[in-house]
Amino acid sequence: MISSLAYIDPSAKLGKNVKVHPFAYIDKNVEIGDDCEIMPYASIMSGTRLGKRNRVFNGAVIAAEPQDFNYKGGDTLVVIGDDNVIRENVVINRATFAGGKTQIGHHNFLHEGVHISHDTQINNYCVIGYGSKISGSCVIEDHVIFGGNVLVSQGCRVGKWAMVQTGCRFRKDVPPYVIAAMEPITYHGVNSVLLSREGFDEKVIKHISHAYRIIYQGNTSLYDSLLMIRDQVPMSEEIEHMIEFIGQTKLGIIK
Repeated sequence: MISSLAYIDPSAKLGKNVKVHPFAYIDKNVEIGDDCEIMPYASIMSGTRLGKRNRVFNGAVIAAEPQDFNYKGGDTLVVIGDDNVIRENVVINRATFAGGKTQIGHHNFLHEGVHISHDTQINNYCVIGYGSKISGSCVIEDHVIFGGNVLVSQGCRVGKWAMVQTGCRFRKDVPPYVIAAMEPITYHGVNSVLLSREGFDEKVIKHISHAYRIIYQGNTSLYDSLLMIRDQVPMSEEIEHMIEFIGQTKLGIIK
């Protein structure tokens, strides 16, 4: 299962049934879980913690040094969960400061040419489209979908079940359950088709739509909009999360 033409540092820890193709590079201070597959010319650098059943394709680089002038050579990590697909030429940078980590959860699909910068967190079941670039210290919640060539600025957050269409770039937070589109990026409605397909109650979807009408058509401040939502919209787990996410924004939300 491990090619003699691959380089594997003697100190690297590999689990059961790991398949390593010719010309792959596995550095020191690396841990790879059971049933992973490392394709030719993939580089698994120092600081990688890779869970189970991940597939890393040709030319991908995991735990590259952060492209951050604050990095001084500290011991940092990239921690990746289980069942992820990391396609060709993906680059994932480890964290900037000693003890920090860039983190990717479970069941994500990173398309060709994606770049995940230092200290970013991607949760679970996300699809990051071709050539998308996510800057440092971003947070991408569960079930997010990016089209191709999406550009995310430093420190942005994207809420769960949001969809960002191809070619968008943004410097503010994208709230949960929405579609973000156009250039400059704007709120383009609730991601209702996907939510319905995934089993969300139709009443909850209507309540989410009502809440966003208050925010985007209410001609009032964001703070007052959240108060109005609490008064006017029936509470649910989804509405509570939406209020919490928007209430914690530091950059503001997209227009």
